[in-house]
Amino acid sequence: MKIYIDGKYYTEKDAKISVFDHGLLYGDGIFEGIRVYHDRVFKLKEHIDRLFYSAKSILLTIPMTHGELMKAVIETCRRNKVRDGYIRLVVTRGVGTLGLNPQRCKDPSVIIIAGKIQLYPVELYQRGMEIVTASTTRNLHSALNPAIKSLNYLNNILAKIEATNAGCEEAILLNAEGFVAECTGDNVFIVKAGHLFTPPLSAGALYGITRQVVMEIAEESGLVVSEPNLTRYDLFNADECFLTGTGAELMPVVKIDGRVIGTGKPGRVTGRLVAQYRALTKVNGEPIYD
Repeated sequence: MKIYIDGKYYTEKDAKISVFDHGLLYGDGIFEGIRVYHDRVFKLKEHIDRLFYSAKSILLTIPMTHGELMKAVIETCRRNKVRDGYIRLVVTRGVGTLGLNPQRCKDPSVIIIAGKIQLYPVELYQRGMEIVTASTTRNLHSALNPAIKSLNYLNNILAKIEATNAGCEEAILLNAEGFVAECTGDNVFIVKAGHLFTPPLSAGALYGITRQVVMEIAEESGLVVSEPNLTRYDLFNADECFLTGTGAELMPVVKIDGRVIGTGKPGRVTGRLVAQYRALTKVNGEPIYD
């Protein structure tokens, strides 16, 4: 595997960052997870846009232009002969001193890893996932805005630990008001009476790229899509439920906190959206190989 670090490529063994990098010391940095399907980088522009939005929010200057980053991502895929896989794009504050002051970090670092990912077992996509609600509350917007895709993921990790301890792969995060925000690494959708619902960004949901794609294809197929505040009650009484994310794609959910959702099997609307999403990934994206 060839890993991109600040304009150069290293083997997996030789790819290293300084112990004084503030991304390591303080989680001071941002990242994107991007998928490759059929020799194309899916929604690359949208991911790079979101990276720059996150950077602006934390006053981090990315040392490359939008176009240069896109080229570097594609070149990293070429060097690793990736045709279907996953890209992790990371920008850290860079090397600094022992202390929080980001102004002591002179040069931000850009890291690109292109390889494979299998976030969830294949059989879960066929039978559906069981999830729980975490007691860990979603970060407040006034503390650390969930829209910033930062390297500080401890809020999500604590909730993930709760899911693992409960024997599940995922957990729902509620915000401080008790409304559903998202899951530890995925956005959440429900289907009720033929309508599609997902929590609003204001509830603490990440502006998910896959979330947006699913909303668009749902509307194009005639579904009404709404973003109201949702409670656990709404989820328990949904006809269908599924999660979306770059790594997860679309994952059916069949049980939440012990309550069976719908028929207890992946639903018809979910299945249709999965098929439409997969069809889109075959034709959409930035080509890797000319």
